[in-house]
Amino acid sequence: ALDSGKNPLYTIIWLHGLGADGHDFVPMVDELKLPVAVHYIFPHANKIPVTVNGGFVMRAWYDIKQPAIHAIPDETGIRASIQQIGAFIAHEIARGILSEHIFVAGFSQGGAIALELGLRLNTPFAGILAFSTYLPLAKLAAQEISPAAKLTPIFMAHGKHDGVVPFSLAEASRTQLAQLDCRLTWQEYPMQHSVCAAEIEDIQHWLSKKITAS
Repeated sequence: ALDSGKNPLYTIIWLHGLGADGHDFVPMVDELKLPVAVHYIFPHANKIPVTVNGGFVMRAWYDIKQPAIHAIPDETGIRASIQQIGAFIAHEIARGILSEHIFVAGFSQGGAIALELGLRLNTPFAGILAFSTYLPLAKLAAQEISPAAKLTPIFMAHGKHDGVVPFSLAEASRTQLAQLDCRLTWQEYPMQHSVCAAEIEDIQHWLSKKITAS
C-alpha cells in the first residue's frame, strides 16, 4: 500500500494483468496528479497454472482456458478473485473509508475482475476503472447486476490495435454494460495492449472530477 499524501480519505485498489504483480502499476501514483491524498492498494493475484500458457504457473486472477479468451470463462477463479478484492474493500470500509470514496481499477485480467466486482457491489462506489479488458462472465451480467452497480461510474478504455484482448470483445462488453444502464465512460486509443500517455491524462481527468464532486 502507498499513500500519496497525509490522511487520505480516498482509496484506489489497482489490479495488475496476467503474469505481472502488484508492483506493476506503482509508478502510476507519481503520474496521476490528483487533487487530494489517495491511499493506493496494489494486491498480488495468486500463482496458478494458466492453461493457455501450457499450464505454466504465474500470477493470474483466473485461468485462461482457450486462445479465444472469452470462450470458456473460469467462473470459479473469477469469483474467488472478486472475493479476494472484496476483503480489501471490507478492510477499507472498516477503517472508516466511505464506499463512495473507493475506486477499483484494473488492467487486462485485473480490469475484468474490477468490472465483475463492480457489477456485484452492495453499495455504490466512487468508480470502477477497466483498461484493455472485457467482461468475462458476460452471460451472467444481466441476472447478477446489483442496483448499486448502476449508480457506480465506470471508465473503460481500450487500444484499437490490441492483440491480446480484441477490440471487438471490449466493444461488446461496453455495449452490454450500456444496455444494463451502467454509467459508462468509454475511451479508445491507437495503441496495442498497453497504457499510453493520453490515457493516463484521461484517467487523471476522470478521477479528479469524481473526487472533487464528492
